[in-house]
Amino acid sequence: MATSTGDDSADLLADRPMSWPVVSSHDLHRDDWVVVLREDVITRPGHPEQFSRISLEHPGAVIVLAVDDDERVMCLRQYRHTSGHEFVELPAGLKDAGDEPPVETAKRELREEVELEASDWRLLLSTYGSAGISDEVHDIFLARGLSHAPRGDFEMRHEEAEMEHFWVPMADLLDAVLERRVRQGPLAQAVLAYAVLQQRGTLDGA
Repeated sequence: MATSTGDDSADLLADRPMSWPVVSSHDLHRDDWVVVLREDVITRPGHPEQFSRISLEHPGAVIVLAVDDDERVMCLRQYRHTSGHEFVELPAGLKDAGDEPPVETAKRELREEVELEASDWRLLLSTYGSAGISDEVHDIFLARGLSHAPRGDFEMRHEEAEMEHFWVPMADLLDAVLERRVRQGPLAQAVLAYAVLQQRGTLDGA
């Protein structure tokens, strides 16, 4: 395994795009929904050994940490069949609208799911949810300056039709994350990032 020493921490602490040689590729599943399950046969650069890797193609998602003037967070409670839980979550949605900028998707999801709009938007984090199996990227936004905004003719369906939404003090939500009572990944990442930035006094910075 390669190691690095010296004063190159800026380069060391940065993800790098890379693509190993692909010998063959075929779909294991593809339908009209947004995800595709694919199997690739790949090799290490300069090595003849071939091996298989399964990839879940995914358009990615946006997540919105909406914080009001009283330091309360807009939360949802939603059933997730795959995980067998009803999770406390944040407003979120798929990046499935073509070339729509992620922040515009976030604005739309906030309005459709909880009937809010925000005057102040900031990208907190951009993370890979499970890089070993999926190319899904989560863009996590902080939204402030909140006000009511009707969802229009958007219809809540399936699990969304049963969602609850409620306000939670940020301090209580942070406690719930640290005590492992709330375990949905993007929510935990958003809350922890907010807490760190607040501690550093940089929430109002660029």
